[in-house]
Amino acid sequence: MEKVILKAQDIEGYLTPADKENLSSITALYKEALAIFPQFDSGERNGEDKLIEVFNKMGNMMQHICQKTPQLHVYSFISGQENRPEASRIIAKVRDVQTENHEFVYYIQRAYELLFKLAWGGAQGSNKNYLIVKTPVTKPVQNYAVHKIINIDEKIENTVMCVMLRGALLPSMIISKEIEGYSSHDYITPFALFSIKRNESKKENDMEYILDIDRSFFSAHSLDGKDLVFADPMNATGGSLITIVKHLLSFGIKPRSINFFNVICTLKGALNVVRALDNCNIYTLWMDPALNEDAYIMPGLGDAGDRLIGKDSKDYKRNIIELIANYGNGIAMLYRTQLREIEKTILAGKK
Repeated sequence: MEKVILKAQDIEGYLTPADKENLSSITALYKEALAIFPQFDSGERNGEDKLIEVFNKMGNMMQHICQKTPQLHVYSFISGQENRPEASRIIAKVRDVQTENHEFVYYIQRAYELLFKLAWGGAQGSNKNYLIVKTPVTKPVQNYAVHKIINIDEKIENTVMCVMLRGALLPSMIISKEIEGYSSHDYITPFALFSIKRNESKKENDMEYILDIDRSFFSAHSLDGKDLVFADPMNATGGSLITIVKHLLSFGIKPRSINFFNVICTLKGALNVVRALDNCNIYTLWMDPALNEDAYIMPGLGDAGDRLIGKDSKDYKRNIIELIANYGNGIAMLYRTQLREIEKTILAGKK
């Protein structure tokens, strides 16, 4: 088997001294929050005001850091005041342990619609496109409607969706569907599929990121000069994205741009990515402050992949066809054009 492995120390070597100092300060604040959490487990709420104060401090600090890092676009920091409660509501629902699969999928879809607008939907000074649609009304004649949308064809019609299987499959299809909807030519993004995972036996400080080339489906040179779009619900350390992109760069591939879309990312993961990769922007709905020793986001939302598609059995790992089937007929019909492109990618293999 051909595999590419990147280690934690390779990724964190890009952080600046100021980054490390900021991360240390954020970690210290989150430890204050951890000390308060047991009061909530016991049913007491004496520490509620203190917890709110700590989270406000962390939020203000992360917002200040992001303001000085133009590649980081956090919806809850930069959207209008009237839009922030919507993002907060979505994040609260995807975090909640009581949110079950179908509702979780719904809120992930909502999150990525907002992220698409954050990246492309608010383009200022864009020309307009007109959509003329046929309606079901036929009396007294067949009716049509005219709708005006922004013209962002140039921004979106050079994109390739790069899927970091497994939990990233549905988010990638959602972004591709949004691109199709805003394209005046019904542009369907090509897909590249990367089988990458973390070594779960490792801790955060010695983590390994393993790209399985044999189980990936992409043509490296077809990505040259393209706008590469990655969509993963969680960005904990940024290691998976960095591993994939560094592998592509080793072929001499030069993307025109790289955009990474997350529902939640950590400050550390975001900084790792933008320091390690040139011309890369991160769009995230929410930023969380810390990682535990297993490199899971705190407070986080658990394993997003498991909550989207369920867990594999102990002895059997589902293939991509089985993952798609687990989404159900409703998802398959909604994203049928995207699924056709994914099918073509798999059948074409790698070059």
